[in-house]
Amino acid sequence: MNIINKIEQEQLKEVADFNVGDTVKVHTRVVEGGKERIQLFQGLCIGRKGSGVNASFTIRKISYGEGVERVFPLHTPRIAKIEVVAKGKVRRAKLNYLRNRVGKSALKVKLAD
Repeated sequence: MNIINKIEQEQLKEVADFNVGDTVKVHTRVVEGGKERIQLFQGLCIGRKGSGVNASFTIRKISYGEGVERVFPLHTPRIAKIEVVAKGKVRRAKLNYLRNRVGKSALKVKLAD
């Protein structure tokens, strides 16, 4: 086995099983000064990309009427945990069309039964 692949395998961590269209809560570690706290970011997963250590995902939420997107590396130590709030049923790999929507339609994704 290649040395680089072996090092990358050691860096992988166990993460929750979620896909595009799922509503997730991401618990991130934030360092302010000398203190560390956990900050939540809850929203809709609109895309995943990469594989292995380079995997990342994009979460979108509506905050005070403004759309906010954040891209997280999947295997970073800054993420404490990922919770799946609701499973979604979508037919696309990327949900970029939600960026053009306003109001309740921006949040709508059919929930899985």
